[in-house]
Amino acid sequence: MPPSVIHGLDELRSLIGKRLGTSDWYDVTQERVNAFADATGDQQWIHVDPERAAVESPYGTTIAHGFFTLSLVISLANQAFQIEGVKMIVNYGLNRVRFPAPLKVGARIRLHVDLVEIAEASQGVQAVIKETFEVEGESRPACVSEQVLRLFF
Repeated sequence: MPPSVIHGLDELRSLIGKRLGTSDWYDVTQERVNAFADATGDQQWIHVDPERAAVESPYGTTIAHGFFTLSLVISLANQAFQIEGVKMIVNYGLNRVRFPAPLKVGARIRLHVDLVEIAEASQGVQAVIKETFEVEGESRPACVSEQVLRLFF
């Protein structure tokens, strides 16, 4: 689905407490999890050994790294919403991150983005957004984060 388009700062301010958008579904494959493991050096068997995970893991399969899930936030947020008139957006940090449920390899996830607050900042505004990674068919999300962004108009 195309991203929702927010027309400038005034419209963004009007969306405090509302959903900015939802991404497309993303397939969590073993190949993607393995590539993340290679890039980060985190080769724990629960992530990269499907045969062992099938026998020894309480989940019956491999699961994605929590930081793998969190690393998808930029690409999935870009699918969820865009802001017209913004010159640059800088990741200022995270206030809170939780991984309430395991993300099993083979699952599909999508990102919901909600605007929590906006405050004035040097040369722009600071926005706090809540990001929820929904897992298809599951009642609990794989990740919920609160990200702080600096937006320059």
